[in-house]
Amino acid sequence: MKVLIVGGGGREHALAWAIAKSPRVEGIVCAPGNGGIAEIAACVDIKATDVEGMVAYAVQERFDLVVVAPDDPLALGMVDAMEAAGLRAFGPRQSAAVIEASKTFAKDLMKRHGIPTADYAAFDEINGALHYVEHCAIPVVVKADGLALGKGVFICYTRADAREAVRAIMQENRFGAAGQRVVIEECLEGPEVSVLAFTDGKTLVPLPSAQDHKRIFDGNRGPNTGGMGAIAPSPKYTPELAAIVERTIMEPTIRAMEAEGRRFQGVLYFGLMLTKDGPKVLEYNARFGDPETQAVLMLMESDIVEAFEAVIDRTLDRADIRFSNDAAVCVVMASGGYPGAYESDKPIQGLDGATACGATVFHAGTKRDGNAIVTAGGRVLGVSAKGKDLESALQKAYDACACIRFEGAFYRKDIGRV
Repeated sequence: MKVLIVGGGGREHALAWAIAKSPRVEGIVCAPGNGGIAEIAACVDIKATDVEGMVAYAVQERFDLVVVAPDDPLALGMVDAMEAAGLRAFGPRQSAAVIEASKTFAKDLMKRHGIPTADYAAFDEINGALHYVEHCAIPVVVKADGLALGKGVFICYTRADAREAVRAIMQENRFGAAGQRVVIEECLEGPEVSVLAFTDGKTLVPLPSAQDHKRIFDGNRGPNTGGMGAIAPSPKYTPELAAIVERTIMEPTIRAMEAEGRRFQGVLYFGLMLTKDGPKVLEYNARFGDPETQAVLMLMESDIVEAFEAVIDRTLDRADIRFSNDAAVCVVMASGGYPGAYESDKPIQGLDGATACGATVFHAGTKRDGNAIVTAGGRVLGVSAKGKDLESALQKAYDACACIRFEGAFYRKDIGRV
């Protein structure tokens, strides 16, 4: 079969890597792809958000399966458009992808259906938001309502911080249309855990848990990023806790979406906070997380294409989906200046040496320049490895990171250790 993957980051490289292992797959195309993906798939220069162009290309090339990976095209209805053109597409339809595209929708859904989450208020005009932060409990979390590449979240420890965050989102338009509305939440305390789950709208199959590291610097300091690394599984997510989450959060969420006419078929990401009052939802993503996917898929032992098809056909209850009991890690190597301004086109060296260390290097922001691979993004590489335990996986990944060089390169040294 022929598979088209929509997107061009580290998550898409990990998906291409997993899909390429399926004996059923004869060819993979990724649009737009990147310098690393080009080693295992053909790359076509179509923007991930170009719904019309992507559908026309998919029809022309007669793909057997289209995997829509990023949040933006899901929110724009790319899966709906693919299906309308007679193609099989993996990912939620637009009506279900809103669970990520609007934090207000997600919070209201949880409130209506009794799913545990932080208390909140939502505002679509700045004066109401500014008034609220003068009287709410501090610390508080201020979020842009829409899709902001994982960066539209501010943890505010003073009222001045909260006012500044509201103005950055709603007045300065730092996140564009994503900031037309703001959500202000109670600040929860506890360890964070991410859990992905395949679902066809009736059956749930959780993947191994993961722990993302969002802050830019060691010790969880500095601004939030799209993610600086991840481990899987999270040692904090015990079998007993998993059973509670499935009963009180995962299954109620799927039932709630079905009840509201928004059946979710795809992979749903549950961002959780393990509070003293029990697990609560921080956020939903309507797709594979990044960089969690680069760690979690290292542990998948069954055919990912069969999982995708079971979700599409609503036969997930009969699918054979297996993961190893090993540990996996992804360490992100980023460009100097990220998550702020950074320079691109820096040659990358040492990739072969990293592979020799036992790591798999997923490209996030790279491109080909002749025979060279150069930087083309803030998060450049996801250096991933698997081991019998977390420490052995970390050793392989960090040994590999030490082999890789590009101007301005940096990475956190404490992934999995905080």
